Amino acid sequence: MKKLLARLCAAALAITMLIPASLSRAEVARWQGDYTGKTVILHTNDVHGALKGYTYVKALKAAFTRAGAEVILVDAGDYSQGEPEVSIYKGLSAVKIMNRAHYDFATIGNHEFDYGWAQLKKNLKKAKFTVLCADVLEDGKVLEGIQANAVYTTKSGVRIGLFGLETPEAMTKTNPALIKGLVFLAGEDMYACAQAQVDELKTKSDVIICLAHLGVDKEVEPNTSYDLAKNTTGIDFIIDGHSHDVMTEGPNGEKIQSTGSKFENIGVIVIDDKTRKIVENYLIPVDETLPTSYLVTKKANKYINKIDEQYNIVFAKSEVDLNGEKDPGNRTEETNLGDIITDAMIWKVMQNKEGVAVDPNHVVAVENGGGIRASIAAGDITKKDIHTVLPFGNTVYVIYLSGAELLEALEASYQSCPVALGGFSQISGMEVTIDTTKAYKPNAQTYPNSTYYGPRKITRVTINSVNGKPFNKNDIYAVVTNDFLPQGGDTYYAFAAATDKFDTGMALDEALMEYITEELGGVVGGKYAGQQGRITIIK
Repeated sequence: MKKLLARLCAAALAITMLIPASLSRAEVARWQGDYTGKTVILHTNDVHGALKGYTYVKALKAAFTRAGAEVILVDAGDYSQGEPEVSIYKGLSAVKIMNRAHYDFATIGNHEFDYGWAQLKKNLKKAKFTVLCADVLEDGKVLEGIQANAVYTTKSGVRIGLFGLETPEAMTKTNPALIKGLVFLAGEDMYACAQAQVDELKTKSDVIICLAHLGVDKEVEPNTSYDLAKNTTGIDFIIDGHSHDVMTEGPNGEKIQSTGSKFENIGVIVIDDKTRKIVENYLIPVDETLPTSYLVTKKANKYINKIDEQYNIVFAKSEVDLNGEKDPGNRTEETNLGDIITDAMIWKVMQNKEGVAVDPNHVVAVENGGGIRASIAAGDITKKDIHTVLPFGNTVYVIYLSGAELLEALEASYQSCPVALGGFSQISGMEVTIDTTKAYKPNAQTYPNSTYYGPRKITRVTINSVNGKPFNKNDIYAVVTNDFLPQGGDTYYAFAAATDKFDTGMALDEALMEYITEELGGVVGGKYAGQQGRITIIK
């Protein structure tokens, strides 16, 4: 009798531990009910290196299985970059943790290419899950080690067809030098590719799911997930990523779901095995009250602790909060973090003035806002903080441009202001005005190998001065930047088209740390308390 009571108490305790205190009774019932006769698809997207979150998705997979469901775990891309414990390993640590969490399928996001296609191939060889992507081609074929689509048949006989799509923004959101030879289908070509997958899958599938790293940002049109839904037939559900939205349906009621980023939520799609139809979809908010997996936590902590030992070292202090946000932030306006990064670029290059072939008052700096990935709070600054802000391993580059070419680059980079854009220029050595009351005038065609349209004429941007001197369209300026932009990253085709440029080989994150310790004496102070008037926006 005592043994029976002990077992009952243990069972009750186990059930209690599975019920998050932050969820209402209705929400608990929703995912802790009887799922016998159901197939559940759990999904994530844009994890961006948040390794600890995988413990929750593994535990939820086990919980739904105990509740009677057959569970499939999938991801919609961007797992390879974000936190140092992933970016320092060039994405491989994320793949290994996903193996431990027992993922079944994943597509690729633009950040999977951050370390180059060659590195991604190596990473995916370690994947124990199937990687799906139909719209990125090499020599006219789906990428090596990746499938366009697949069919998963459950034990109850439900046939689930899946295919993957990558955002064509990857052409410019990734360093173009690292993805040479790859073709990213866009617009009508992407729709046709997607429809071909559906047509192939429909004869052998009961439900068709697209793992889409496309997003719903308006500026991405016509390559959003809702564009995909509107221009294809036969997709039963789109699991979306890229724009970091939290949604259970698309903007017009489309069957689209997305979880946000960094495990804000875990997505759930429920299929009835008898009718073989999707009957429900919802999100489970993630917090520490959810069940966890000991093995996944142990694996994640292994990577996190190792990086902490090497990088969680205080080297300076900040008296101010440094703004690394997107909006309002580095993709919409001048920020103090953008200021200090671009100041550090010029400072580092000008330590060897003879290496720059123009007068010092013709040296400026540009950093794309999308390259700044996190804020730094007032207080101690660690090497890990800097690596989190600048995770891409960029080097410092110098490009020689005419004033007219520099103006074109800025007009393109500020084209959507005040709407956020990763190409938004954080600057040093210049004062500019952006008149958002005037429309951007694009060319009829996009830049080569890009989703962005260059300016047909300069209408919004004025360069007021350069290092306190009048700006001249005919002068030659040395533009100090990161190695992503000279390859045509983001909106910067004008940088890619320049013929006179060189890579200094200096690491951008190290240049920033040196600037803080040597030039600022180890303290970021009042100089960087706020905006310095480098960018004036007329609204």
